[in-house]
This record gives sequence, C-alpha cells and structure tokens, in this order.
Amino acid sequence: QVQVVESGGGLVQPGGSLRLSCAASGFIFSRYAMSWYRQAPGKQRELVATINSGGITNYADSVKGRFTISRDNAKNTVYLQMNSLKPEDTAVYYCRAYGNYFGQGTQVTISS
Repeated sequence: QVQVVESGGGLVQPGGSLRLSCAASGFIFSRYAMSWYRQAPGKQRELVATINSGGITNYADSVKGRFTISRDNAKNTVYLQMNSLKPEDTAVYYCRAYGNYFGQGTQVTISS
C-alpha cells in the first residue's frame, strides 16, 4: 500500500525559509521520480519541482533559484527547501509519488 506523508509547512514572513519533507512507502522509492505540487486558494494545482531517480531536477519558472528539491533514498524521503519566500508562494503543498499518489498536503502561508 502506497503512503505519502508531507510535513514541514507553517507560517513564515516574506523572505523567510521553510523545508518541506515527504515520506513515502509501499514502493521502491529509489526507482521513481518524485514531485512537489502546490494549490493556492481558487487556483489549479501546479507543478513546482521534480526530481527523477537519477537526481535530475526541474523547476517551475516561478520558483527557480529559490527552491531546491532533493531526495534521500535511504530514508525514502524527498525534500523541498524553500528560500526567499513570497506571499504568492502561499498554498497547500503536495507530494506526488509512484505515478499518481498524493499525500494530504501541508499548508504554507507567507505573510507579515
């Protein structure tokens, strides 16, 4: 049974940082790409970042240079380091694993 659990969200002031974690289980983690998505109120879910099994990463233009996705295959965990956060980064952040499994999401709010 595939399980995906996000954590690490919170309330941060503009310019601050957060690190999100996504723990996954139920499949051979190291063999699959992992992605972070986000959904702001009233908007569609959008892809933020992806890391493939070989460690190659891709980012949405809106987060390039500010966010870093990484993975620890020994811990079956993927991370999203978010720096220089902006109010428009406010959203529920979701982890996608093993094709189309999403977790419950973690709320990120950027506000002064």
